[in-house]
Amino acid sequence: MISYIRGELAAFEDNKVIVDVGGVGYGIFMSSQAMSLLPQAGNEVKLYTYLNVKEDVMQLFGFLTRDDLHVFKLLIGVSGIGPKGGQSILSVLSPDDLRFAVMAGDVKAISAAPGIGKKTAEKLIVELRDKLSIEDALDHVVSAETEKGGAAASLIGEIKSEAVQALTALGYGSTEALRAVKKVTITEDTDVEAVLKQALKNMVL
Repeated sequence: MISYIRGELAAFEDNKVIVDVGGVGYGIFMSSQAMSLLPQAGNEVKLYTYLNVKEDVMQLFGFLTRDDLHVFKLLIGVSGIGPKGGQSILSVLSPDDLRFAVMAGDVKAISAAPGIGKKTAEKLIVELRDKLSIEDALDHVVSAETEKGGAAASLIGEIKSEAVQALTALGYGSTEALRAVKKVTITEDTDVEAVLKQALKNMVL
């Protein structure tokens, strides 16, 4: 099992990148959304990977974060969605956007992915609703902020999480609350009350 690959980003192709590791070029399939976030060729990259093995082919799929890989594995666990289908969905929806779509039952957003029909989208929502809960999304908010910048960023993540929980306690939907809070610019000096006020304004705009 190849957990990740670190090396020089050598080239971009239509639906994959080539990463040079010690003189060996690895072709790694990626979603178009993830590829758009990569640096220019010649820079070092670290990609978390999933190795898809079939009788006649071995394919590496690459992801920018462990969370991206985790969501991809959940997607391909749904009957009827293979690795290419999982990447197709992640090309139009980020992992957080997918969480919102699943929690909101948004079939239209998911079926916008090439090759994913309405019935498959409905099946995905049913099978992943318990696996992509609001608690998972909140945990991801905190962990994502922590990866960005240590203790201060972790505090920002916790503030966001508390604000979402407060909004849901007031009766707002979890998806609506998470979307509103994500729009708020937060620093380590911002308190939860200020975030709530701005988030409530975002909801009525």
